[in-house]
Amino acid sequence: MKTFLSTLWEKLRSNYWVVPTIMAVTATAFSFLTIHIDGVINAKWARAAGWLWAGGPQGARSVLSTIAGSTITVAGVVFSITIVALTLASSQFGPRLLRNFMSDRGTQIVLGVFVSTFLYCLLILRTVRGIDSVTVIPFLSVTCGILFGVASVGFLIYFIHHVPTSILAGTILGRVATELQSSIDRLYPEKYDVDSETEETPRLPDNFEKEACAIRSRESGFIDAIADDDLVQFAAQEKLVIRMRRRPGDFVAEGSTLAYVWPADRCDDETADHYRSFYFFGWHRTPTQDIEYSIDQLVEVAVRALSPGINDPFTAMTCLEWLGAALIQVGNRRIPSPYLYDEAGELRVVADTTDFAGIAAGALNQIRQYGASSIGVVVLMLDMLARVAVELPRAQDRETLLGHAERLHHDGMSAAKNESDRHDIAEGFACAQRALTTVGRLGANDQLRKFPGPA
Repeated sequence: MKTFLSTLWEKLRSNYWVVPTIMAVTATAFSFLTIHIDGVINAKWARAAGWLWAGGPQGARSVLSTIAGSTITVAGVVFSITIVALTLASSQFGPRLLRNFMSDRGTQIVLGVFVSTFLYCLLILRTVRGIDSVTVIPFLSVTCGILFGVASVGFLIYFIHHVPTSILAGTILGRVATELQSSIDRLYPEKYDVDSETEETPRLPDNFEKEACAIRSRESGFIDAIADDDLVQFAAQEKLVIRMRRRPGDFVAEGSTLAYVWPADRCDDETADHYRSFYFFGWHRTPTQDIEYSIDQLVEVAVRALSPGINDPFTAMTCLEWLGAALIQVGNRRIPSPYLYDEAGELRVVADTTDFAGIAAGALNQIRQYGASSIGVVVLMLDMLARVAVELPRAQDRETLLGHAERLHHDGMSAAKNESDRHDIAEGFACAQRALTTVGRLGANDQLRKFPGPA
């Protein structure tokens, strides 16, 4: 249930219609409330109060009509400006970043304010009467409508500032990086502890591959999330051992293998259907359980910035800085074990997890391949690896980054055209190599003293 709710929440918050709809429903309920209060209070008292609107029926209609017409017109303009901003961002930074704009709470609230103000004034307008001997003027409701109109002006000013700010490269990358840091905190919550790395690799049952039953997918799409806790309980209840072959973020084609279940004689159609219910599919990747999703977004921006058509190495360098911060954060967390046990201590699930090496490969490989011809990117990348290295407590993680530094050094030296560029790359690699081969963790002062940045 927890996984289902988190998946549902991710889908709702990345849709434009949810917040405006909630605000519109709230405005409708509020209109009935103010109309009811207007029917209770005395008209003479309302006219005597200095803070309530006290005009006639014709004036009330004019005020409400003006506010309603203006706000629905501005709502259309707001929507048009938003579409233009999405188009510019998509062409500059990539279409996968559109989800970040779709989930932008500020834009959703602004659109909801204008729609709610229009709907509120429209509902109040129907209650104003000034024909024959019946005169009905909802003083409080008209006053609230005016206040909503004034508030709409304030939100319009905010929106005019918010749109150009939201498409700045620094703002976009900071938002993606913040989401990445939140994903790391959520998926890797435990700090690194030396004692936690002493876990032995359990042995799967004998003849597992021969006796296991393959469970295949009945639909195609990206895996948004997997209910791991429920899956362990299911395996314990059915006395099964499950080896998962797919993880959140993977694309699964219909008929492909999701997992192997042992023993095969306990895997009937009902068991397979029950197992499939723990997977939640979608048309696109989400950061619910996919830590590489935000990393791929930063990498995509960096690769597009390094393309000849855009040629913006400074944006790529900013992406590298954020990716370095993410590697430090992951390197100081305990990587969850792929071996999941039931309450009795029996091995039940072998999950397909992402380790530091996989995260580092996803963060660095493509940028290295596309940025080898940019000397500034190569030198900064080597410097970033040196700065990350001194913050990593695990030797195997530093060895992983050393491999990336060696490949980066090779590619950069091959692409360098003159001796000065080769010297900068060589000095940067020497700095990174010393940092990555140092045993233990250094402080910031030691880093600056022993590993000065490349000239």
